[in-house]
Formats: sequence, C-alpha cells, structure tokens
Amino acid sequence: MSRIYTIKDNLVENRLFLNRIAAAFITILLLTSGLVIRLIYLQIVGHEHYATLAKENSIKIEPLEPTRGIIYDRHGKILAENLPSYSLELIPEQISNMDDTLRRLQNLLAIPNEKIEQYHKQRIRQKRFTSTPLLISMSDEEVAKFAVVRPYFPGVDIHARLVRHYPYKDLASHVVGYVGRINEAELKTLPIAEYRGANHVGKIGIEGFYETELHGKAGYAEIETNVQARAINILNEVDTEPGANLYLTLDIDLQKTAYDALDTFNGAVVAIEIKTGGVLVFASRPGFDPNPFVVGITNNDYQALQASDNQPLYNRALRGLYPPGSSIKPFIALAGLEYNVISVQHRLFCPGYYQLPNASHRYRDWKKGGHGAVSLTEAITQSCDVYFYTLASMLGIDRIHSFLQQFGFGEKSGIDLVGERSGLLPSREWKRNQRNQSWYPGETVITGIGQGFLQISPLQLARATATLANKGNVVTPFLVDKIVRMNSIAPGPESHGKTIPLNPVNANNIIQGMINVVHSARGTAKGISKDIPYQIAGKTGTAQVFNIKQDAKYNEKDIEFKLRDHALFISFAPADDPKIAVAVIVENGGHGGSVAAPIAGKVIRQFLGDKK
Repeated sequence: MSRIYTIKDNLVENRLFLNRIAAAFITILLLTSGLVIRLIYLQIVGHEHYATLAKENSIKIEPLEPTRGIIYDRHGKILAENLPSYSLELIPEQISNMDDTLRRLQNLLAIPNEKIEQYHKQRIRQKRFTSTPLLISMSDEEVAKFAVVRPYFPGVDIHARLVRHYPYKDLASHVVGYVGRINEAELKTLPIAEYRGANHVGKIGIEGFYETELHGKAGYAEIETNVQARAINILNEVDTEPGANLYLTLDIDLQKTAYDALDTFNGAVVAIEIKTGGVLVFASRPGFDPNPFVVGITNNDYQALQASDNQPLYNRALRGLYPPGSSIKPFIALAGLEYNVISVQHRLFCPGYYQLPNASHRYRDWKKGGHGAVSLTEAITQSCDVYFYTLASMLGIDRIHSFLQQFGFGEKSGIDLVGERSGLLPSREWKRNQRNQSWYPGETVITGIGQGFLQISPLQLARATATLANKGNVVTPFLVDKIVRMNSIAPGPESHGKTIPLNPVNANNIIQGMINVVHSARGTAKGISKDIPYQIAGKTGTAQVFNIKQDAKYNEKDIEFKLRDHALFISFAPADDPKIAVAVIVENGGHGGSVAAPIAGKVIRQFLGDKK
C-alpha cells in the first residue's frame, strides 16, 4: 500500500504565523493603551470624584436634630417639655430582610401590628440610610430584652432621644397642642435641610403655629465608619441651634380653675387681660391627653376620640360657634345709644311679648307676664327680651350689622393659633348671596336677642367684651408673650387694633346696666357678687338650641339634655378699672346666671386676688 505525502508551503505558514503575532501584538497594545488611559483618568482626571466616593464609603454624614424649645406659662410653669427616652430604630440600608427582621422584633417585644404599619408608612418617606424609629419611649424591660439579642439584628439599635411631654395633659391640650410624626403632605412642604433626621412636627395649637421658632436649626456630624458601617470616630460636627423657648400669657392655675369649674359640662372659657390683649385662660372642655399622639396613638384610641359624642378633639374656644343669646344685648343697647335711636331715660313697655306691625306672630319674653315699662338700664339688668325685640326693629339689620362688626363679630380675631373660625354676622347681602333670599323683619327681631343666624365663638365674645370694657379700644388677643432664643429675647405678636369712636357717656351707661346685672337685687347674676370688694360688670345669656313652637312651653326637665339651652356669661372687672374680661359658654347648661356666671366669678376672684 502506497503512502500519500503532503508537501508543506513554508512561505504561507510563515506569513500566517507573522499575521497572528501582529494581531496579538495590536490587541495587547490596544488593551494596554486602554488600561493606561483608564489609569490616567482614575488617577488624574477623575481623582476628585472617586476620592469623594471613597471618602463617602468611610465617612457618613449624620443629621443632628435640634432640641425643641420649651413652652412655659406666664409664671414659668412648664406646659411642654422634652424628656429623655429610648427608641428602637432601624436603618433599612443595613437590613437584608426587612420583613423577617420586623417579624422577629414583633415576637420579641410584643409590638402591635399598628406600630408595624406606622413604621412602614414612616419608612417610605425617609432615605434608606436614615435611622427611623419603630418604638418610642421604650420601657426598661423592652430595652433589656433587646440588648441581649442586639448582635442578631444588624441595622437595628437603641437610641437615646428627647421625647415631647405635656405634664398638664387635657387641661391645656387645645391651646398648647402637640407634636406628631411627620406625614407625607408635611414632608413635601417642610425644608429638607432642617427636617432631615427629624420625625416630629407641631400639629395644632402653639406647637403648630410657632413650629419654626420651636424647632430650631439642624446640625450634622461627619462620622468615620468601618466596613460594617459602624461608627468609629467623629471627624467633624456642626452644632445645632436649639429651638426658642416660648413664654405664654396663659395662667395655667387660672386655666385649671376655669376647666374644673365647667365640671361635667362641655363648654369653653376665655379670659383676656384687657389692657394688653394677652390671653389668660383658653379652656375647652372636654380636652384630651396629647402625649399618646407623640409616640403614635393607636387606631382604636384615635377612633374612640373621634367617635365620642363629647368631641374632645374639638377646640370649642377657637372653633365652636354658638348663638350668643342675651349676651349680645349690651352691644345692641350701645348701638341704640350711638345711633340716637333711644336714650337712657326712654322707656319701652313689655307685656310679655312683641309683635311686628300687621303680624299675628308673638315673640315671647322669658318672663311670661312681662316686665312692664322698662328703661335701657333696667332692660339690661333684667334681660328684658321685648325691649331688645323693639330696639332691634328700630335699628334695622343694616345698622346692627355695621355696629357689631366693629366689635369683631363675624371675623377672625387674629390670635396666634391656626384654625380660628370667623362665625357669622348676618346681613341682607349675606342672605342674598348664600340663600338667594330676601331679609325679613322677623329675622331682625330675633337678632336683637342673639338668636337666628348670628353665630359667635367664645374667643370673639371675650374680645368684644374687652373692647367694651376698654370703651372702644380694640385689642388683638395673643398667647405668646416673649420668644427667648440663645442670644436674644423677642416679644410675641403685637396687640394692635383700631379704636371704635364711642361716646364715653353711652359706654358708661351700658356698663352701669351690666354692673346691675351682678350687684342689684333684680340682676340675673346677683349670686356671684357676695363678699367681693370691687364691682363686676356682666351679662347673662341663654341661647336656644332648637326652635320652640308658638304655643309650646319650654320645660327643661322634659327635654333631652343635648337639646337644652346653652348658658352664657360675659363679664369684666373691676368695673371702674377693668383688668380682666371673661366669656363663658356652657353647652346645654340652661341658665347663664346660675351655671355660667359662677364660673366667670371664680376666674375673676382668683385673678384679682392674685393681683391684689
């Protein structure tokens, strides 16, 4: 068998070999060039950028939350403070399995599902590297339980924080307010730099209105960390600026007197220092304990507050609107004098009812047999309805609206709180715009005794009373007396207002009638004048909650409690040199003289006793 031999072409093989060597050389050259270029870029061109990244891997910028300012009353008693507390906080970036971690923590510390849900809502609003609290105000037992198993929970740790605390609880809840966790809407409006690392913000009351002053200025710390992202050294720290301390005009002892005097009734008491406009009492009962809102109130507890028939979350002093009843009569009487519709000596006859010309409807007086012929002073003293029915008709709604508006009815007072309501001062224009109806004479009649469409807040009533005591000098009520920062003291809001051009003689005549309400034998509030060395000027009021038919008789004992009349009382003292004005509204209290007036009497006695 013959063999086949292949003849090699050495020239072709050498050329192929050389081509492969050249290709490999070019590839190596290109790769080397790329590596050199990359090294040049990393070392020279991109040095600053990558050096920064490397630094950030070893240095963490941690925001420092400023200490919130303290809130004091006028005597330096603490109304809102910061107490040290431990919180359980998680950093999502350092936790590989969040669900498993939360499940184990829940089993360990018996954390309710609501707290877990709250944490999830809070976590999605924060950066992954931010420490977010799961539990606030941990008990010693909870701290001890977690400390034992701390190594098994990477990214979870216990932090010492200051937690807001309100020592007077429901007593000052509506006026002081509270802080709560920052929600999604607030996160969009709050300055990021100042609230990075913060979890709480003022919600209502002074806490909400003065949030900027109370919060302070945030700082930060540059912290060197190891490969496990644990802090090993603080490289630099920019200090925080603590929030300002606020000193209120509020007297918490006087507030307690007013709140306790309301007893089992719902209602409100507002007292104003007449010369300055500083609010001494701003009580709304019932109140609520604001402390659970700080740490995260449970859904069941919150729903219970909202569902309560007593509405403890409702700020009656600021937002409650009521018919003023007979407490409006001094202002109607003053309007009659100022417009020269009546004189002090002019007498009107009260047969126990009033009728408009050519009308059959009778507007009844509270006294069935009537008061007979009464003067203006006697009408105020005895609260004669027929006198004011007649006077209101003589004045007309246009002049009533114009005059009452000067005293602040139907508008916000400008107090340093959020959420004030303006009430309702009716007029022809209002009814035409809101109801597309004409104004009727009968509506003017009942406006004269504080019924009908007229709606006022306790704050408005107190302000109007202070203006009357001031004989026309209007003050703007305010709560913050001074704002104390680290290096400065600033006054609170200015209490400036207009002056109503009143005839002093007319004002004195009205005040004399109000003095008689308290100090004369026929006065409707004579029960509070015993054993006081000064005179109180006041006016009782009883406001209907529902309309009574023409021939029906009002019997308080036969009527459901929630349908009983509201009791009101306005007052100021001493009458000859006014220092304090008080407005009291007791829901379903019945009679102003027997229920509301004693509350104002207690507040006045305590305040003037302290002054003396």
